[in-house]
Amino acid sequence: MRQVLPILAALLVVQPLPALAQEKPAATATFRIDKARIDRALADMVASGRATGVEALVWKDGREVYFGATGLADREANRPFSRNTLVQIYSMTKPVTGVALMQLWEQGRFGLDDPLSRYLPEFATMLVQDGTDASGQPLWRASKRPVTIRDVLRHTAGFAYGDGPSAAEKAFAAADPLGLDHDLTEFGHRLAHAPLIFEPGSEWRYSSAVDVQALLVEKLSGQKFEDYVREHILQPLGIKEAAWTQPMERLDRFAATYILGADKKLTREADSITRQRNFPKPAMTMGGAGIVAPIDDYMRFARMLLGQGSLDGVRILKPATVRLMATNQLDPRIKERSWLPGKGNVGFGFDFAVRVGQPLTPDEQRGAVGEFFWDGAASTLFWVDPANKLAAVFFVQTKPFQVSLHRDFRKAVYGEAYLGPPGD
Repeated sequence: MRQVLPILAALLVVQPLPALAQEKPAATATFRIDKARIDRALADMVASGRATGVEALVWKDGREVYFGATGLADREANRPFSRNTLVQIYSMTKPVTGVALMQLWEQGRFGLDDPLSRYLPEFATMLVQDGTDASGQPLWRASKRPVTIRDVLRHTAGFAYGDGPSAAEKAFAAADPLGLDHDLTEFGHRLAHAPLIFEPGSEWRYSSAVDVQALLVEKLSGQKFEDYVREHILQPLGIKEAAWTQPMERLDRFAATYILGADKKLTREADSITRQRNFPKPAMTMGGAGIVAPIDDYMRFARMLLGQGSLDGVRILKPATVRLMATNQLDPRIKERSWLPGKGNVGFGFDFAVRVGQPLTPDEQRGAVGEFFWDGAASTLFWVDPANKLAAVFFVQTKPFQVSLHRDFRKAVYGEAYLGPPGD
């Protein structure tokens, strides 16, 4: 997910001018929504071959200020992207899970700095690598401190998220905790017996921690995770279709996913629509992925966050809890942050990246200090911008993750020169 640097176009002039006159327009702290500019950006995403179809929804100052869709949700069926298209949001599921867990925190069910093992005893002894023996085999020792729930919320626990070069990642892959034939309880047992990839609290690394959050919701609430989310978040917000599983009659509204190859051509992924049609519901309801939603449903979730935990008179979280989730939680001593800096001048809160300063370069994604956001593996994106009373949702189904789509959409919303208010 590394940021791709765009080629900056030279300004055309009739006659030579001083060098300063040829620079980009001066940075701005204000912007206006330009519908035509956003339309052009979405159209270019399709015309340039980076997506078969896209759609976007922007809410500002208490009203919808933009909706646009272009291209095809299913190229082979010639079905256009439309407002009722169902999209796999992948990791945009994670903030929903975080909200569920923080509801239980508000009820006093746990403390943020409690050891995870207080509620999930299988995590009592976690191992980290301590060099290798004479034959090159890894040596393991107990971690210096326990994994805390704060670690689980901010991706500093040390859990892996798939195979990788380290012995701990190899052990994670062998344990296969995220196999969909496991329920969350089995996931927890398998993960707890895989070593950590670093000492808790010492690094930021994207991980399976949000699935641990889902397991905590089940443990603390006594409900199945999916049932809890539906009863305490989705239904109260009037979110009618977003869910981990969809009824058969909605499958023809799914957007197909396309893989952008090295040849710059889009190839249809092995069809998730067919998989849902032919296979039973997986045993695991993941906290880190899995929700399928139309764009208006996800905007209702984003508007609740913009409303400091409330939407249409229904309170999901307290304002202070939303502010806590949207506050950078990374200690300055945490220098190793994997690919997070590629998201811009950001830190990380609880299941959100958080903008902590103005964009540092012309190529960085536009945004305002204090915004919080996340995205999904098929290049979906949402953000909440309290400074401008704005929420935006962008849907597309292109893999691998295409950061250029986000950069172009943000520039279309804010304008290329927008910097927003300064940080602290």
